[in-house]
Amino acid sequence: MKRALIWLLFALGGIGVGAYSALAMSGLLPGDRRTGGPIEINGWHGDFAMGSEDASPYFRARIARHGLLALANTEAVYFTRLLDDSGQPFSEDCTYRLSGGAMPADWWSVTLYNSDNFLPDNSDNALSFDASRAGHGAGDGAGDGAWSAIISPNKPAAETGWISSKAGGTFDLTFRLYVPGDGVLDRPEDLIEAPSVERLSCTGEAQ
Repeated sequence: MKRALIWLLFALGGIGVGAYSALAMSGLLPGDRRTGGPIEINGWHGDFAMGSEDASPYFRARIARHGLLALANTEAVYFTRLLDDSGQPFSEDCTYRLSGGAMPADWWSVTLYNSDNFLPDNSDNALSFDASRAGHGAGDGAGDGAWSAIISPNKPAAETGWISSKAGGTFDLTFRLYVPGDGVLDRPEDLIEAPSVERLSCTGEAQ
């Protein structure tokens, strides 16, 4: 009887560990928001297995859980970011400056999602910033030169790029490169200068 009980405890423990591992790898644990991945560039995290035949069943489940329609990595690569340049979580209560330069791709965009991985429920029509809004028109690829945009719940007074964080709560950002250039899939850290996200101010913060 004692031996049977020991075997039962081992079996239950194995099932528990296996279930926890599967949930973790599939992104189903509470608080798990980032799609994550082995690639990290300036605080942005990506995994080029997204949308490829090499993606494991667990990773496919994670992508489905986050509601992403992943294109093949030759068509688009994805990076997510949860923290600003100072290492603090993004918050609707704060204002940020998103800035970058030329990108090794035909097109790029940065989109804001709320903590439930959905677009925030607001009518500002400014939840994304892309190459065209940065002054890089169709036909000139990702364009050249520096660009910037403000992330805030209210539209900036100055004429500048803007991503609305209204109703975003504790949000995150997704950075996409469409039709990445030669070598990007092999040497992303060398070729991609991912955007910076500087926190400028927060509501109630001492000036």
